Amino acid sequence: MDQDPAPISPPPGTTPGALPLRDRLTIPVLASGGILMAVMQTVVVPLLPDLPRLTGASPATVSWMVTATLLSGAVLTPVLGRAGDMYGKRRVLTAALVLMTIGSVMCALSSDIAVLIAARALQGAAASVVPLSISILRDELPPERRGSAVALMSSTVGIGAALGLPLAALVVQYADWHTMFWLTSALGAAGVTATWWAVKESPVREPGRFDVAGALGIAVGLTCLLLAVSQGGTWGWGSPRVLGLFAAALAVLALWWWQQLRTARPLVDLRLVTRPRVGLSHVAALLTGFAFYANSLVTAQLVQAPKATGYGLGLSIVATGLCLLPGGVTMLLFSPLSARISAARGPRITLALGAAVIACGYALRIADSRDLWMIILGATVVATGTTLAYSALPTLILRAVPAGQTASANGVNVLMRTIGQATSSAAVAAVLVHHSSPLGGLAVPTLHGYLLAFAMAGAVALAACAAALSIPGDRPSDDTRAARGATRGARDGAMEGA
Repeated sequence: MDQDPAPISPPPGTTPGALPLRDRLTIPVLASGGILMAVMQTVVVPLLPDLPRLTGASPATVSWMVTATLLSGAVLTPVLGRAGDMYGKRRVLTAALVLMTIGSVMCALSSDIAVLIAARALQGAAASVVPLSISILRDELPPERRGSAVALMSSTVGIGAALGLPLAALVVQYADWHTMFWLTSALGAAGVTATWWAVKESPVREPGRFDVAGALGIAVGLTCLLLAVSQGGTWGWGSPRVLGLFAAALAVLALWWWQQLRTARPLVDLRLVTRPRVGLSHVAALLTGFAFYANSLVTAQLVQAPKATGYGLGLSIVATGLCLLPGGVTMLLFSPLSARISAARGPRITLALGAAVIACGYALRIADSRDLWMIILGATVVATGTTLAYSALPTLILRAVPAGQTASANGVNVLMRTIGQATSSAAVAAVLVHHSSPLGGLAVPTLHGYLLAFAMAGAVALAACAAALSIPGDRPSDDTRAARGATRGARDGAMEGA
């Protein structure tokens, strides 16, 4: 395996606090980019019920404002990750943030649904922000700082999602909906400027020619797969259109796999992916993404259900966002703990623990989903487990792949989370539609349907725990060795002083 590059450290005789301002701001700037990406993906959710009226489009067409971002993000994440490894991670990261900001400006300037969908597809490029940032942290930080920084970076997805929903709901309720996109445009422009100024270009590159055929193959295959998964409930799972998309995805991805194994410089190194330490990490990412996403989907619908259902609380979208906010705060607070557990016990134990905590959170949801405080508690426990799991996943990848393939490998791991989330959305929707009852002329999910969704997500979380425990043990990381060295140094210094 390639050795990690020499990280940038303070000159001899100085402390980390004596680093230049730009170096001290690298972690906050990258973390803010991850939060901004998650906010950008979430802010459209409160708008969805009103967009048919605002744009003159059908609800099915409006739903593409979410689907387009999902599809483009899934396709572009591994592609941009590979481009970052080859051409410079900061350069590609900045380009992704620029595309995200341009998409936000387009949404702010238009009410045409075609323009809005295209803009949201541009914003999907920002899904690569987290894997690219994690790769930069690996290249730039000394080992003793790397674990906590990577854990924080991984948690930004949940933090941004928890912040984005109430923020967007407040703007939509009290201002013109375009104001929300002007606000995110300004934040995006600030993020681009801060990234270009504070983040250094990584010296680690993977030379070679970009695999255009591989990029096209994965783009077509994933588009067919995720389109079938995300639209199956609307078009009908047995419809010719959905079955045809699944067949096309299987054929294209099989051909793509064959092509990748025969390419000297493939987009995705499948020989690396098939190693147990890498492959099982990707499986755990898919299962964790499924289990995590059901929490946000079901909680939002449950607390907004009418009181006439007998279980619903009839909360507004703003109050719903505030219910999810404690989970985001918890993710921020628990990311350092995740890094410490990974340094002491290994990231696979942290991942397994996180998946087990997610399952416990769903057990709480099954025990009581009528009282608001229990709903918030259960959702927060799931968020805590997600923090532990998501923070451990990139650390597992960093330990298992060469430095020159960090961004592309983490991009594939994020892709697996995205596939898990898309599958979770389809599965939860199918369960709730099947377990509905009429209320006021509308079909409303029953409490039993919500409990089945919780049970399904909890079972998947336990499967993620089993996958994590199946990952082969690894050698102590540089982070662990650095922490042990610091402990020994402090002990030796104390003995000399005595």
